[in-house]
Amino acid sequence: MSHAPPNPTLSPVIDRRLPYAQKLATRATSDIDLAVIHCTELPDLATAREFGERVHYDSGTGNSGHYYIDRDGRIERWVPEDHVAHHVRGWNTRSIGIELVHTGRWPDWYHSRRQVPTEPYPDVQIDALTALLRGLRESLPSLRWIAGHDDLDREQVAASDAPDQSVRRKIDPGPGFPWPRVVAASGLARLDPDSPLPFPAKSDE
Repeated sequence: MSHAPPNPTLSPVIDRRLPYAQKLATRATSDIDLAVIHCTELPDLATAREFGERVHYDSGTGNSGHYYIDRDGRIERWVPEDHVAHHVRGWNTRSIGIELVHTGRWPDWYHSRRQVPTEPYPDVQIDALTALLRGLRESLPSLRWIAGHDDLDREQVAASDAPDQSVRRKIDPGPGFPWPRVVAASGLARLDPDSPLPFPAKSDE
């Protein structure tokens, strides 16, 4: 089924909750001040769904974002906003996770010579993202910041082809993501987790 979005320019969002969604911890939506942008680093939405349904924790839950946006602009909501999804370590309780279907480095995520994704983000997908963000700003008054997964998770892991080399565990949404366009259209400020000030806007440079 679908629910009417708060922003009239946003296409209907398909409500497709994960089987374990109700087992996730709850929160007040007034606690949400950050949107985290991811890319799936998987070939398609069906593969992302299969991964999202996998159980990884004793609570009977797994890893996923709240929203998924396909290449054609289709938006699905897998976890309601008042539940805490597992999508970015250390920031889950205050954030909304938005996943863009994108191949990223798939299927060789940690290969040392395959760390620069080449797939572009389609305009229709980015338009759907910015419309969703504007809608979320209306329904979540505390929402103020935006960040990429790579801004918040900077862990290095051993390269799969060269264990003596290190690569980023998470690089999404990647160097091809149009940050200036998304920040300008969404009205959110880019978060700088390294600043000594409380989450000032991050430069797009």
